[in-house]
Amino acid sequence: MKTIARPIAAMLLWAALAALSDGRDDRLTLFPNFQKGQIFTYLVQFRADKDIKTESNVAAPLSPNGGHLDAHGLLRIEVLEARPQKNRTEIHARARFQSLNSGVLPRKPGERASKLPVEKQKPAEAAVEFTIRTNGLVEDVKDLETLAPEQQQAWREWATKFAIAGTFPKDGVKRGEKWDTATEEKSPSPVAGLSWTKNWQYVRDEPCRPAQISVTGEITDEEKLTEQCAVILSTAKLRQKSSAKNSSPEDYRLHELKTMGTAKGENEVIAYISLQTGLVVRATESAHQFMDVIVAKADDTNRVHYNVEAKSQSEVRLVTQIPLGNP
Repeated sequence: MKTIARPIAAMLLWAALAALSDGRDDRLTLFPNFQKGQIFTYLVQFRADKDIKTESNVAAPLSPNGGHLDAHGLLRIEVLEARPQKNRTEIHARARFQSLNSGVLPRKPGERASKLPVEKQKPAEAAVEFTIRTNGLVEDVKDLETLAPEQQQAWREWATKFAIAGTFPKDGVKRGEKWDTATEEKSPSPVAGLSWTKNWQYVRDEPCRPAQISVTGEITDEEKLTEQCAVILSTAKLRQKSSAKNSSPEDYRLHELKTMGTAKGENEVIAYISLQTGLVVRATESAHQFMDVIVAKADDTNRVHYNVEAKSQSEVRLVTQIPLGNP
């Protein structure tokens, strides 16, 4: 019995170790191995609509207005410095917008070009330098203010999606895995205590391709460079810790103002990350946010009631071929 038990025990031990080893090997960092001098080009598109309604018994000439923003462009990124750190690489890079040449919004094959007059974009001389940390934070941003407002927003949309893998677990992720993260909302707001709760899932792997753009603005997939991408889904909800009856941020209190109100929102991001390079091949985001808040003086006079609804859609796509001249 002993001679039989020993081989069986050894086989069971080997199987257990193999299973554990396979589990570790299945974990992927999904983070690019950057090299100094690398150059990437991304197509960035961003559309946003904001509706702001105000009610006040006093004149409020500086009240914000709603509006529509439609930003798009080709963004060229050059890695100036790469600093490997364990299984990730921190980079210092430069970004510069390039024209779309045709002067029209990118369109799918077969779609008609817009007949509306559109001013042709001129090649921008301004450039933004920045650092992307291994945890996904984008820091040390320089000269962003030299870009046009629409380009600034497009750059922000690109940066958050390009660095998305830095927010993933440090030991990597497995297919089918789910995880949660929480971050504070850092943008200025009349409602204090806002944070985002995000639910992530590595859904599956599927074929993906970088894009090509013709001189007429048509977008086509690059067929020669078929890759496999990890499909990552993120759904986020905006949470409020402060009371609706007293939501005053500290900077409002310092200016002898108080606020009362609520804020909520939902975002969804779908990212396709190359298993070969770790680069984001494509990422789309849809967002919908609300805010209902009253801003008043500390003595409760001069009240202004704001009701804000904002919707946005954005997309970034890795581009392997760009137009070289006007049609």
